[in-house]
Amino acid sequence: MSGAPERSKMSVVASEGATLASDGLQIDRTGLCFNDSISARLNFLSKVVGSLPAGVTVQDEEGNFVLVNAAAAAQFNMPARDIVEATSGTRFLSGELNNRRHLARRVLQSAKTRISEELIQTDHATKSYLTTHKPVLISNRKLLLSSSVDISRQKAIEQELFRCAYYDELTGLPTRRVIEQHANSLIREGRSPVRFAVAFLDIDNFKHINDYYGHASGDGLLVEVARRLGLGLRATDMLSRISGDEFLLLLNPVESDAEVAEYIEFVLQRLKAPFFIDGSELFASASIGVSIYPDHGSSYDVLRQNADTAMYRIKNETKGAAAIFDSGMQHEALTRMEIEQSLRLAILDKRFCCAFQPKVDIETRQVKGIEALVRLRDDEGIIQEPGTFIDLAVELGLIDDLTHLVLAEIMRSIDLIDDTFGAGAGISINVAAKQAGNVAFMTSFARALERTGCPARFIVEVTEDAFVAKTRFQTEILPILRRLGVGISIDDFGIGYSSLSALADITADEIKIDRSFIVDIHKRPRSQGILKAIESLSEALGMTVIAEGVETFEELAYLQAATRIRYAQGFYFSEPVFLEGLKPGRRTASEGRKSPASRAVQESRPAYSRATGYGR
Repeated sequence: MSGAPERSKMSVVASEGATLASDGLQIDRTGLCFNDSISARLNFLSKVVGSLPAGVTVQDEEGNFVLVNAAAAAQFNMPARDIVEATSGTRFLSGELNNRRHLARRVLQSAKTRISEELIQTDHATKSYLTTHKPVLISNRKLLLSSSVDISRQKAIEQELFRCAYYDELTGLPTRRVIEQHANSLIREGRSPVRFAVAFLDIDNFKHINDYYGHASGDGLLVEVARRLGLGLRATDMLSRISGDEFLLLLNPVESDAEVAEYIEFVLQRLKAPFFIDGSELFASASIGVSIYPDHGSSYDVLRQNADTAMYRIKNETKGAAAIFDSGMQHEALTRMEIEQSLRLAILDKRFCCAFQPKVDIETRQVKGIEALVRLRDDEGIIQEPGTFIDLAVELGLIDDLTHLVLAEIMRSIDLIDDTFGAGAGISINVAAKQAGNVAFMTSFARALERTGCPARFIVEVTEDAFVAKTRFQTEILPILRRLGVGISIDDFGIGYSSLSALADITADEIKIDRSFIVDIHKRPRSQGILKAIESLSEALGMTVIAEGVETFEELAYLQAATRIRYAQGFYFSEPVFLEGLKPGRRTASEGRKSPASRAVQESRPAYSRATGYGR
């Protein structure tokens, strides 16, 4: 080859064993083609192997290293010479090298290629390598050729994706998927008898905490709640955050319902201690529902649903307490599902109607205004009271559609309303506090009022918490309604977050005093004092006071004799009126509602009719 012209090109041929090629090139048994001398060839290969980015090692049948390139030396954090000498017995053998030595013997004995992941600890971190070990026969020697690639970055990405998929970013707790898989494995693989509890926990009034203190404080509260819930858990228990303010606790094993009830009560008391978040002292409580396997379900999905049912039972009744599921709750849940389905269909089919109850001048008996009260007509045509569906409509996010349907129903009946109550009667529409703080909904509702052509005739009734809570109602919504001339009424005043100082900051046109203050007012001196205080302050602020729920002559007589309240609303004057049921000269249903003390007076009350209206 000395006479051949020098070439820098190197090529690989497919057929191993060929020894000669044209043009003076020599091909050795490795399949590599060279045009250099043997010494030049060895020097060239040495440089190539030493420069490979992958860690390459060769070991003999005893596991001793006979070749180590620079990348492999860096992988083991030792000079290549030291690695070779270490395995030959002249130096100390590290854990990783010792593992490699034993692995080489096993792989060579099996004569099969093996791929494995290796974790090697460095001074700064643990690195991951993907290594291929291939037995080869060279010059009648059994050798193990190993090639390692650093996959630390890929493993870090995999771990991050795993963490995002299976662990909550805020609290670090497992997600619902993890606890579901764990529960299913207990059911599927557990030895009989398996008995564990699933506790569904929901923080009470968490939205108010976010509204008052901000979402950063809300997140801080969630982290602290997770920490407290995790205290004292056994290694076999599991806590998961399954959504915004909801947690799931799996207690395994449990012996009895009493044991579970005792532990859950301990959790409730722990959560009632104050939380200190960003310099603020926060108080929180939780509602907890519990189901127990196998008593309350044979699958995770059933257990989860039943615990959820028990939790909602508590939340609707008292909050800050716990309940263990029973069959009665299941019946209630089915009933609720039926109502929910009926409600959704009713909104789609527009099967709602309005009844109207007058606000009356208690001296002249003339109608000041009317309140539109929504009613649901079920599949059989029976009218359902709002207590059966309003709260559910708010919870399901259907109340916005329902409110627009009420306004549309009013406008379809406006001529009949005018014939019955008078063209000057104001029309009140109730808006839930949750709606009142929703700028998008209230803006669309204001536009709908404007499109009626008579927005100044309407009064929006909201409960007082719409003003007191940190919502945008007072700052952003009120100015829009004021520009349209829409009136504002505070409904059910006195039973929510009210205080007289808060009342002074509220800009409203009327206050409706809740019926709880009016019932038997003539017998209750304390209620009389509260009533007079509200009356005086409202009068000073220029707000009209309306007494709600007047049902007896005695209640009316007290209002007339002992207060300056001019207006009232209640069954004493009229039950809610369905306009389509009115006929000329027909008396309202309230005419039959007479107490012994007031029967004589009621007999002389004028009746509603389409012909005469009320008191006109």
